[in-house]
Amino acid sequence: MRYSLLVRLFIILLVYLGLFYFGGQTGQKILYPLRILVTFLHELGHALGAIFTGGEVRNLQINPDGSGFAMTAGGNRSIILMGGYLGSAIFGNLLFLIAARAKPLIKPTLILLVFGMIYAAIVWYTSPFASFFLIGFSISVILVMWLTNFEREVLMFFGLASILYIIQDFNVGPSSDLQKYAELMVIFPAQVWMYIWLIIALALFLWNIKIILKLERNNSADTLEI
Repeated sequence: MRYSLLVRLFIILLVYLGLFYFGGQTGQKILYPLRILVTFLHELGHALGAIFTGGEVRNLQINPDGSGFAMTAGGNRSIILMGGYLGSAIFGNLLFLIAARAKPLIKPTLILLVFGMIYAAIVWYTSPFASFFLIGFSISVILVMWLTNFEREVLMFFGLASILYIIQDFNVGPSSDLQKYAELMVIFPAQVWMYIWLIIALALFLWNIKIILKLERNNSADTLEI
């Protein structure tokens, strides 16, 4: 049992990378819901950036091709723009960390994720596709919690896949946000901000891994002492 967490992480990583790089069209279809989930987390980051800085969210859009937008009013524009890419990086790392090290919080986290998707689908409605996906994905998560014991693996897969996807997609996904951000923060061009955001996302992931491995070593030492 000492290496159960590391083995679980390794298997999830192999599954994701195998589907992404060697799964062909079938692999892309299997990963498609996760791609849309990452888009949701990205736009949710924009939305929360607006709410936390005194603004409001008018609507939240997710498109079938994986693109999307959040229409906001008021708030701090620079934080709202950063909230997309860096927000989704934080969400992914948080999901991953909870799944790995906070077992009692796994179900509440999945329930909170479901609530957020349903809220966005109804209150921030913009299109049938977005609402259909968010509600359908929520139902799938509820069924997993109700019918199986794989909540931990599912949440870990969500978190890890989200982290890897935004790292792989860093030079494409946040391009429009980067351009707008560079217009506000003129100290650097968009290309430089792109790598700054990527470094922050990578640093969060490595910090997350360090925490998990440290806690794993501490638990192993405690077990040996007993």
